[in-house]
Amino acid sequence: MSAAIRSEVSEKNQYWIERHRYYELKHFCLQYPIWKKVYSLLDGLSKHPDSAAIFTKISEKSDPTARCAVEKAYYCDRMKMIEQAAIGADPDLADYLLKGITEGQSYDALKTRLEIPCSRDTYYDRYRRFFWLLDKTRN
Repeated sequence: MSAAIRSEVSEKNQYWIERHRYYELKHFCLQYPIWKKVYSLLDGLSKHPDSAAIFTKISEKSDPTARCAVEKAYYCDRMKMIEQAAIGADPDLADYLLKGITEGQSYDALKTRLEIPCSRDTYYDRYRRFFWLLDKTRN
């Protein structure tokens, strides 16, 4: 991910959101691979119970099964929020949007590696729609 701040989308654009809100949502989405990894590690019967400890919150509960269920629900809700926004933006491009947004890949990288079946303008229109939908969902 580049450190350069890109120009803001015009307020006349139907999917406009404030620049700092966009960056907040973008960084939220970049956590998706971490959540996915932690979610898979939280099985309640882990061979290495402390393997996900660095990602999870410490609580006072003494019931590890309940704690595991609460943490799985926490990560599942966030992952579903992102996945639903991608489907809402464009069901046909949802997988490409997820890959591009959650892994910080550009259109060019998606075109080269995955042969995305749309133009750059179409992709970035759906990209902006994704963040607009996520902004509405995450209020």
